Amino acid sequence: MDRFRGALGESPPLWWSILYFFSLLTGYYVLRPVRDAMAASSDALAVFPRAWVDWARAHGHDIGDFTLQVLFTGTFLVMLALQPLYGALVARWPRRVFLPTVYCIFIAALATFYVLFHREIPGRGVTFFVWSAVFNLFAVTVFWSFMADVFDDTHAKRFYGYIGAGGTVGAMLGPMITRVLAERVGIANLMLVSIGFLCICLLCIYKLRPWALRREQLRGETTGERAMGGSVWAGFRLVWGEPLLRALAMLGFFGVMVGTLLYNEQAAIVRHAFGADATRATAYFANIDLAINLFAITVQLFVTRHLLRAFGVGPALLIPGFAVLLGFCALAASPFPMLVAVVQVATRGCEFALGKPGRETIYTRVPREWRYKAKAFIDTFVYRTSDVSTAWMHKALAGFGSQIVFTVGIGASLVFMFSAWRVVKLQRTLGDAPSPGDTRR
Repeated sequence: MDRFRGALGESPPLWWSILYFFSLLTGYYVLRPVRDAMAASSDALAVFPRAWVDWARAHGHDIGDFTLQVLFTGTFLVMLALQPLYGALVARWPRRVFLPTVYCIFIAALATFYVLFHREIPGRGVTFFVWSAVFNLFAVTVFWSFMADVFDDTHAKRFYGYIGAGGTVGAMLGPMITRVLAERVGIANLMLVSIGFLCICLLCIYKLRPWALRREQLRGETTGERAMGGSVWAGFRLVWGEPLLRALAMLGFFGVMVGTLLYNEQAAIVRHAFGADATRATAYFANIDLAINLFAITVQLFVTRHLLRAFGVGPALLIPGFAVLLGFCALAASPFPMLVAVVQVATRGCEFALGKPGRETIYTRVPREWRYKAKAFIDTFVYRTSDVSTAWMHKALAGFGSQIVFTVGIGASLVFMFSAWRVVKLQRTLGDAPSPGDTRR
């Protein structure tokens, strides 16, 4: 605790960064149980428009049997459409414009969902699921890109554990808010709660701008207050041409694959247990998220900072790989429901506490275009490509039983570990960014 207070006293932007990530994840995790309940719902009309349900029935299908596959495919297609729009926004507008714009668009969308859920409009589930997935990826990606503008590599290794812990507290508070309020005020009003937290994010962006400018001046970079320029497809070209970015993309792809396999199995269990009861399903997912974040904050407060400072990013990237491999080996041997939940908590907790901070420190040592364009391409397009392909693969494998699903997961886990090793090896070729020294103003 003394070290934490010392870090806060040394670095004023750390206060605002922690508040920013806390508010962002609180706002998201208020909504995540709602999203997961929609994905696990057996009420097709709550998830899909009536026209979709009727069309499927007319062709001899129950669209509810393909809920996750349709949701992931829709998310992928929307992400594919939004990627060049995001690239254009980053290329043509300065940071002071495009960062607030992203969050204002999300706030406007939440106001729309308040109306949809309040009036129980059929098809609200698919729209909300796709939107919340886009919100999570773009909002969190923009956050960490901005943090790489504010902090250098030295300070990132010292502070990212604290920032991540602040986010984890928010990720714990969000499900608690949902669990308390979902049955009392209804799902629609949770949208208004999330809007309040996103407004705090806008304030934090404004407060952190001076430190981002100062660091860019010390590095001799083009200021983020001017448009970055370049092509809207620059992210794709950078990932294609740079070995380190390709390795990061591969790490992201297979990391999502193992996570999606687990998520789909969990959704099947919830659908069987709760049926069309969205409120009970929402509370169940809130409890799972709470357990994950309790585990993650413990690791962030007592392990992450020391690992990053003493050993660099290697252990932070490799440990989640070992956790995933061990978890899938256990599930392949005994695929019972409680073990699925335990593995979900362990693997996602390791990803939040170690894998994510470890990857983000790498971006403090790369050019700004890598941080905003290549990183966004990896965190959105690559992520959702893995999501949709794994969702359909899981549908094909599920007919053979859970053990086959988890056996395939073992193979994906091995590739995930290999990708982490490649990233650890290639990031050593990066030079250390010039330190701005004391970050006080």
